[in-house]
Amino acid sequence: MSHTNITEEHRRAFEALTSGRFDNSCPVSCFVDGEATAAITAVTVSPPAQDGGGNPEYLISPLFVCPTRAMTLTDHEGRKS
Repeated sequence: MSHTNITEEHRRAFEALTSGRFDNSCPVSCFVDGEATAAITAVTVSPPAQDGGGNPEYLISPLFVCPTRAMTLTDHEGRKS
């Protein structure tokens, strides 16, 4: 039986990064479980308020997190990769 943790959302994020159709991805410094790392993110800008006041807000959506030293990658059988 085949198992996967890869969701359709993961596939869409990967396609967006590799297709060349989008130019709004960038690395962002962050923390995972308190450990320093980086995430590959999509950055979009929300429209300014309807009254024209205020600054636009940047929305940062993580797509993939870079490995940390504490992360252990295993397969579905628990074997380290």
